[in-house]
Amino acid sequence: MASEPNPNQAPTSKADPCKTLGRNHVINRSEFVRLIISSLYSLGYHTSASSLELESGISLDLPQYTFLLFYVLSGRWDDCIFSIHSIRDLDDRIQSAASFLIWREHFLELLGSGNDLLQAVDVLRKRIYPLELERKKVHGLARAVVSLEGVVTAENMIRRRMGLLLDLVEVLPPWIRVPRGRLEHLVEMAVTKQKESCVYHNLPDEVSLYEDHECSREHIPCKCSQTLYDHRNEVWVVQFSNNGEYLASASSDCTAIIWKVKEDDTLILKYTLEGHAKPVSIIAWSPDDSMLLTCGNAEVLKLWNVDTGACRHTFYSSVERIINSCAWFPNSKKIVCGSINPENRIYTCDLEGNELEVWEGERMPKISDIAVTPDGHCLISISSNKEIWIREFQRGEERVILEEHSITSLSLSRDGESLIVNLNSEEIHLWNVKGKSTISDNFRGHKQKKYVIRSCFGGSDCLFIASGSEDSQVYIWQRHNAMPIQILSGHSMTVNCVSWNPTRPHMLASASDDRTIRIWLANKNTRKTDSHLHC
Repeated sequence: MASEPNPNQAPTSKADPCKTLGRNHVINRSEFVRLIISSLYSLGYHTSASSLELESGISLDLPQYTFLLFYVLSGRWDDCIFSIHSIRDLDDRIQSAASFLIWREHFLELLGSGNDLLQAVDVLRKRIYPLELERKKVHGLARAVVSLEGVVTAENMIRRRMGLLLDLVEVLPPWIRVPRGRLEHLVEMAVTKQKESCVYHNLPDEVSLYEDHECSREHIPCKCSQTLYDHRNEVWVVQFSNNGEYLASASSDCTAIIWKVKEDDTLILKYTLEGHAKPVSIIAWSPDDSMLLTCGNAEVLKLWNVDTGACRHTFYSSVERIINSCAWFPNSKKIVCGSINPENRIYTCDLEGNELEVWEGERMPKISDIAVTPDGHCLISISSNKEIWIREFQRGEERVILEEHSITSLSLSRDGESLIVNLNSEEIHLWNVKGKSTISDNFRGHKQKKYVIRSCFGGSDCLFIASGSEDSQVYIWQRHNAMPIQILSGHSMTVNCVSWNPTRPHMLASASDDRTIRIWLANKNTRKTDSHLHC
């Protein structure tokens, strides 16, 4: 007759349990097999998992867990405690926490029976109270003697004991019971680490388990695929629509143009928006991409219908205001503007120009750019006094970030978590919108001394930053690198603005004083043909 196994006995294996795997011999073979068995069970391959246990001689559940399972479901509380104390090298705090869970369950079951009040009090006094615990835990159980809150009845006893077992697994060392999804977690960590360490990672579906992940320089925009010549003067601003299907551009020729992005990544002119009497310096897409705002330099703000190219509304005011920045709220029904004449102010209005909220006063600085986070919770502006002003609407809280040099432009990441500002000190600073950090991530290498240069986030998961430059080039940084990883040459004069297509991470647009817009594409032929299988 076989003898009963010892709950403290180490797991046995047909192979040497100390044998290691991997090139560097850092993977414990037994642990690795247990992870595979656990993963097979979680995937529903029960027969395969059982076969692997039988063939390898390595069980998913160690004797310590098997005995604990039996004792918990049987309500053999003293044996549960003995099993816990039999686990080698178990920290005293873990022993205490596990013991509390076991005695608490016993205590609540006694209360729930209705006939063992004195025994329950005895468990509380002799078993639970001596444990080194926060007194409020003990006091909470003491109150249950009167309130009967949380007591375990016969109807829910099995469910509660299964819950106790899960709680014990959380407290005890992971080798007692393999954490659910552990193998998947390790693989996911490895893939994530490879993506984060890949300087040129820009294709979200280009990660395979069959090989180490590494993108080439050509995975980010590197080749000029098209040059647009339709503006008759300097092009100051470009901006892709939120759905990536259109590009808008604004020029000192007093026009804005809406371009259609075709399936083959070429752009064609859709509408030329005429009506401004002065150079157009501002464009802003509505979040639903049905409308476009344009503003002339020290002139009126206009609202355009994207489908028809018609001017839907011109924003006039009883007082002539010089609007120098504007942005949309997420519902596409309200905008916010910054004006500098006759006084400095920020105000919100509906699409008919009716003012809703106003921030003004003697202490209000000259606003030079403005943005609203995609969730509509924060208003962000930059001013002439080198400040970044962040106002959280719901809490009414304000945060001011002071830069040492003049700020020329502001750009938000698509998730609204980060912002970047261009400084005339030839640096771009990245700040966390909702964080309290006083230190920014800095990017340098481009040229900016005299003009307004606009930068942007872009690429897969907004992992890149791009900017124009006064040396007629486009600069691209990876967010974890202070120096550029790509420099694009082609323009002949200052590059004023860049925009990265939000839905086509391989596409970037740049606008220049040379009167052109250039479209830059990643090389699609860099994809490996044999490495990835798609189901």
